[in-house]
Amino acid sequence: MNCSISGEVPEDPVVSKKSGLLFEKRLIERHISDYGKCPITGEPLTADDIIPVKTGKIVKPRPVQAASIPGMLGMFQIEWDGLMLSNFALEQQLHTARQELSHALYQHDAACRVIARLKKERDEARGLLAQAERQIPMAATTAVGTTTVSNGKRAAEDEDTGPDGKKIRPGISHSVIETLTECNAGLSQQRKKRQIPATLAPVDALVRYTQLNSFPLHKTNKPGILSLDIHYAKDIIATGGVDSNAVVFDRPSGQIISTLSGHSKRVTSVKFAAEGELVVSGSADKTVRVWQSSENGNYDCRHVLKDHTAEVQAVTVHATNNYFVTASLDSTWCFYDLASGLCLTQVADASESEGYTSAAFHPDGLILGTGTSGSLVKIWDVKSQANVAKFDGHVGSVTAISFSENGYFLATAAHDGVKLWDLRKLKNFRTFAPYDENTPTQSVEFDHSGSYLALGGSDIRVYQVASVKADWNHIKTFPDLSGTGKATCLKFGPDATYIAVGSMDRNLRIFGLPGEDQMEG
Repeated sequence: MNCSISGEVPEDPVVSKKSGLLFEKRLIERHISDYGKCPITGEPLTADDIIPVKTGKIVKPRPVQAASIPGMLGMFQIEWDGLMLSNFALEQQLHTARQELSHALYQHDAACRVIARLKKERDEARGLLAQAERQIPMAATTAVGTTTVSNGKRAAEDEDTGPDGKKIRPGISHSVIETLTECNAGLSQQRKKRQIPATLAPVDALVRYTQLNSFPLHKTNKPGILSLDIHYAKDIIATGGVDSNAVVFDRPSGQIISTLSGHSKRVTSVKFAAEGELVVSGSADKTVRVWQSSENGNYDCRHVLKDHTAEVQAVTVHATNNYFVTASLDSTWCFYDLASGLCLTQVADASESEGYTSAAFHPDGLILGTGTSGSLVKIWDVKSQANVAKFDGHVGSVTAISFSENGYFLATAAHDGVKLWDLRKLKNFRTFAPYDENTPTQSVEFDHSGSYLALGGSDIRVYQVASVKADWNHIKTFPDLSGTGKATCLKFGPDATYIAVGSMDRNLRIFGLPGEDQMEG
């Protein structure tokens, strides 16, 4: 009988007590030690379960092939052929393995290159984003008497924050304060020698002003011009509209120079800076954008500033053209470096909760005036960011604020009309209430010489500036030709040679002296 495992005649046969099967002793013992069960039936099996079988000495018969020399040669040839075939198969497997390894190494190298390129692009994108968002980590230095808060929404990983989670502002440094002080001293000295320019339009000319032009600058589906500014040297006008665009317009040619698109909500305030090369815009989308003039005449967005958490209502540029301030309904105002777009400080008056609705720098630059939604006018010392004076008496939000070039008159507009304040005595010395209680005054503006004052509401009225005690003569009333009953913004042109007016339609209107303006109406 043959072994149940090898199929050959066993040399040392044993039999299983459980299954009765015959095995080669050395094979079954090794299997039991490895698996502990019968290889055929799978039943548990131990060494005690196998019984040796006594047999006579077994002599294996010689294979038929080995009975002769030709048979043995044939057997050896078969073995050799099998060996060669096996060796060839191994060589084929080795070649295939080498090819697969080479391909895998190539893929690994290519993957490493792709990863390195992606990392480089990621780092470049992060750098551009950091530059665009002006996330420059700086050490905190807090000016005395300042309340600095953080309400921006820039990426947290790119900002320094204090232990309370508020953004750390670098503060207004001594060098900046020195720059502001030097500018103030120079402008104050010039003001003492200031004379009314001979080229200023006389009163009898303003009396004859009429509408010269009407330019449709903004979209029809979202009409309304909320803010405007004029760069006198270039005679260009910037407007901010309800349609979320700002427009830079060349008045002499009557052509739009550039449409500044980027805000997602209405543009509430626009100001020229740096010789008209820059435009700063504030919006109800909570952001401030700085636009730079390019070689092709367009204005491209240079900075997007996201430090406020509510509508930005006002932008005002310092006389140095190096700094500007933004005021927001989040009850804070921010002081920015114009070149870098960095917020040096963000100031809140802890005693008040009303948001800011208007703001303007004093012509000398060391005083900031702000108007609130709670009818207050606040005067700030820019160097210390301290609130040094408050004027009350208005009804409704303070919609506009304008300092005279004489340095001591301040005009503020609110729902109840326009109030004039003497900054030397910090008191109100005159009030204009041109409209009924249901018609708010939207805007007020001194001309650059400080000789005229204009206010806008359901019409536009121009007054001749006089002293504190003398009467301010009402020179002219222009009807609101937009039909909306809301003259939202106005500004005198160079030497008061024209008045630019924005209303709640999409047209910019120019009022001036007929016959002296060469533009086509």
